[in-house]
Amino acid sequence: MYYLIKETLVETEGTPQEVPFVTLFTQDEWEQNKSSFSFFQDLDEERKDLYSTHANVRQDCLAGSFSIVNRKDLTKDDQSFSFALNDHCVVFVDDSGYVKEALTRIHATKKWQDPGLDRFFYDFLDDIVKDDLRIMEKYEMELEVMEDTVDGSQINERLNTIRSEVRRFFIHYQQLLDVAQELEENENGFFEEDRLRYFRSYISRLDRMLNISSYLRDYVIQIEDMNQDRISIRQNEIMTILTVVTTIFMPLTLIAGWYGMNFRYMPELNQYYAYPILILICILIVVVLLHFFKRKKWL
Repeated sequence: MYYLIKETLVETEGTPQEVPFVTLFTQDEWEQNKSSFSFFQDLDEERKDLYSTHANVRQDCLAGSFSIVNRKDLTKDDQSFSFALNDHCVVFVDDSGYVKEALTRIHATKKWQDPGLDRFFYDFLDDIVKDDLRIMEKYEMELEVMEDTVDGSQINERLNTIRSEVRRFFIHYQQLLDVAQELEENENGFFEEDRLRYFRSYISRLDRMLNISSYLRDYVIQIEDMNQDRISIRQNEIMTILTVVTTIFMPLTLIAGWYGMNFRYMPELNQYYAYPILILICILIVVVLLHFFKRKKWL
């Protein structure tokens, strides 16, 4: 698929004679057509590493790959593809379907007064993170609810999931920032100096997203600490109750063990009121200990 970069993306048949343009191939299509793009032979090297987002300055192009967090379903693997660009075109090689969807969105939503490869690539990068602020806001709202209803170990699993997902976004933004900085440095001189402002703007946006994701990571840790404190408090309350119960029954156990001994001469055993008196003594011990514990505020 070929697109001319005009006021919007214009799909065209065959290799465009006009520049700048964008082209999209699957891996099989790239193998059939790469002889027409001899200046992008380094793209084959980038296809070997599709598990990170990066860009490398080559002799006559900038080549790299994208590994995009799947915003629709974070449990799935990243959507990965490679790219190469020079001063008149950009080539994508993608089997995931992500680039085709992104080009469709850009075609439907973008109208350029001053079109160019730099402006297109800025909008392509911007499309990757365009809804992420909303995603981060949802995380923050969910964490605020958790903070208000910390209830022990029940939220641990969800907190671990959020922390893992936010960490994925944080790493993703760091890698996107590296790509944007390579574009902004413009080592090969593909872009005019005054148009590098697009990439500076994108770098600023990524800095904000990095700060937000870093804040959310700290927020998760804070709630985990609160949750752990709540669990510790509950455990201490349980241990206090067990200690009190043990202390109360300790003298009663002593009395039971004492009178369970098989000694011949225990004169109180022959007393008519010995049994009720012993019951009263046990009750008195319990009452005195309970009063003592309440005064000490252990109950």
